[in-house]
Amino acid sequence: MKRLYQTLLLTLVIPLWTHAQQQDTTSGLSLDDCIKYALENAVDAKNVRVDERIAEAKVKETVGQGLPQISGDVQLAHNQKLQRFFNQYSVVQGFAGVDPETGLPLLNVPGVEGTDIVAMNSPFQLKSTGDAKLTITQLLFSGSYLVGLKAASTYKELAYKTTEQTEIELIQAVTKAYYSVLIANERIALFDNNIARVDSLLRSTSAMNKNGFSEEIDVDRIRVQLNNLKIDRIKGLNAQALSLALLKFQMNYPMAEPLQVKGSIQSVKIDDSVLAGLQEGFDPKNRIDYKVLEVQRELQRLDIKNKYAAGMPKLSAFANLGYSTQSPNIGGLFKTETNLKDNGILGPDKWYSYSMFGVTLNVPIFSGLQRTYQVQQAKLSMLKIENNFTKLNRTIERDIEQNSITFRNSLESLKAQEENMRLAAKVARVTKIKYEQGVGSNIEVTDAESSLRESQVNYYNALFDAIVAKIDMERTYGKIDPANYTTTTNQK
Repeated sequence: MKRLYQTLLLTLVIPLWTHAQQQDTTSGLSLDDCIKYALENAVDAKNVRVDERIAEAKVKETVGQGLPQISGDVQLAHNQKLQRFFNQYSVVQGFAGVDPETGLPLLNVPGVEGTDIVAMNSPFQLKSTGDAKLTITQLLFSGSYLVGLKAASTYKELAYKTTEQTEIELIQAVTKAYYSVLIANERIALFDNNIARVDSLLRSTSAMNKNGFSEEIDVDRIRVQLNNLKIDRIKGLNAQALSLALLKFQMNYPMAEPLQVKGSIQSVKIDDSVLAGLQEGFDPKNRIDYKVLEVQRELQRLDIKNKYAAGMPKLSAFANLGYSTQSPNIGGLFKTETNLKDNGILGPDKWYSYSMFGVTLNVPIFSGLQRTYQVQQAKLSMLKIENNFTKLNRTIERDIEQNSITFRNSLESLKAQEENMRLAAKVARVTKIKYEQGVGSNIEVTDAESSLRESQVNYYNALFDAIVAKIDMERTYGKIDPANYTTTTNQK
């Protein structure tokens, strides 16, 4: 029953797979298509582009600090109980005016004489007040502002470099996943060929057994091998589905949507010339991590400069324009009738304008050594960045040496496994011919088929390792350029 189930499953799957393979030659996404899709839709790519917009807004925010700042303020207040007005008076009965000796006001308070401090209601303020004003300030000079303009522009550049770094990592991941799918496709094609070849051998051996030229055990050995191949093919289909799922994940492609890729693994060029081409014209400063660190150093340099600029004078201009009024009650602030109109104390309305303008010069004198230690901390942070340059140079040297060795080893392994696969195919073909002609054994045939299948698996493992090593080398030598996959959404 289990064998019948496997046979039915393969009968259904093989035609579907063959149809899909035929579609791959004419439709589907190429490597460039997959990379462009990922650059447009991957979450990390979207986020770094959002960071770019944040950086651009930061620059505009900094520029805006040097533009006129205008604010309006309206205040209505009612003093339920006014504060007392305090003053020192000379109190003399029957007199009022100014004491010529003390210069203090004279009050006529019955029964009280002498000099005293009197608390009385203020004669100059009503209980309800209203004030509406417009305040305008304009920065004329600030060292911190000038440094901030440069820092904001550098911050935007850092956002762009970070975007490029993220895109390079995304291209690297998508490329590996794409070739993983192509290799999975090739393995399925090999399984189909192996199954067809072993199935043909099984039919011929069964015919020989019926005619008395082979034993039943020979038929069983080949049938076991055929069943193993079918199981391996099912595993290969599952591995292919996983590879495709990984590619979708790297691209942020909907998992439920079908995805086909086109291309051939044979089109990948992997030989000794690849390494020479990568090494040509190499400059560590072309690596994106080096560029990012350079921008970080410039930002830190500007931060130190800004700490010094904070100790410079700051000059700004200001102007206050407004209207104010007072009333015995809050309702009077909204009335237009006039009081004491005849003597001209109040005008036709009760809101009176006022204005004031001037300049403010702020000169820092002593900050309690805070600025001194802020500068010290900024300089120490710069020292760390310089140390990171030393570490990065050593890291680049190590990556070049390590990845070069890995690439050469994978290249040698690929050459050896390719030759082994070719020899194993030749041995399997010759062994089958000898067996069919009656001069070879069935065990030799099954051993040759097992060796061929093993050599094929080893070859494609070595091929994938070589492709991964090549991609890592391209990253090491700074040869992955997102500009080659420019889309409408990642244009700067």
